[in-house]
Amino acid sequence: MEKKPGTVRERLLETADRLFYAEGIHAVGIDRVIAESSVAKSSMYVHFRTKEDLVAEYLRRRSDVMRARVTREVEARAQEPAEERILSVFDVLDEVISEPGFRGCAFANAAAEYPHHADVQKAVAYDRTWLPALFSRLLGPLPADNDDELVAALVQVYDGANAAAHLDHSKTSARTARKTAELLLATRKAGRPVA
Repeated sequence: MEKKPGTVRERLLETADRLFYAEGIHAVGIDRVIAESSVAKSSMYVHFRTKEDLVAEYLRRRSDVMRARVTREVEARAQEPAEERILSVFDVLDEVISEPGFRGCAFANAAAEYPHHADVQKAVAYDRTWLPALFSRLLGPLPADNDDELVAALVQVYDGANAAAHLDHSKTSARTARKTAELLLATRKAGRPVA
């Protein structure tokens, strides 16, 4: 077995991320993850008690990577208005959708494969909290009666773009979502209700 760089845990997570996302979680056996990570089976179980523990950590890691990517883009536009910073989230989504191997939302995929597994569902819920929190924070100190509705609408537009990119093989769904988000934000700026 050839040793690969990185810690055992990192190698397992990187391999799990690559295989689970590309092929589906149930389609990839734990023995394959172990073999392609170049780790001993006993080492795998030191870090992850079960395959589902590995799945949950793969999802949390994927969420953290996307959060960091979006945060970098939003912070790079710190001098721009809040609306532009919010729209930058859709720019990142457009980049993600355009990457080779894009296969939709890893969290929607995992939720479909593990509808009743508590730890996997917690990892999905962990991911579902950051985007609404980010949009709420970016909307800033100007309170509007319908900001909760606006946040929910922006998240739905984002989710819809992600799904359309995968299900419809749409290369333009994130750009369309960005235009929709612009309209929603303009509605708020004009003081009109979102819904």
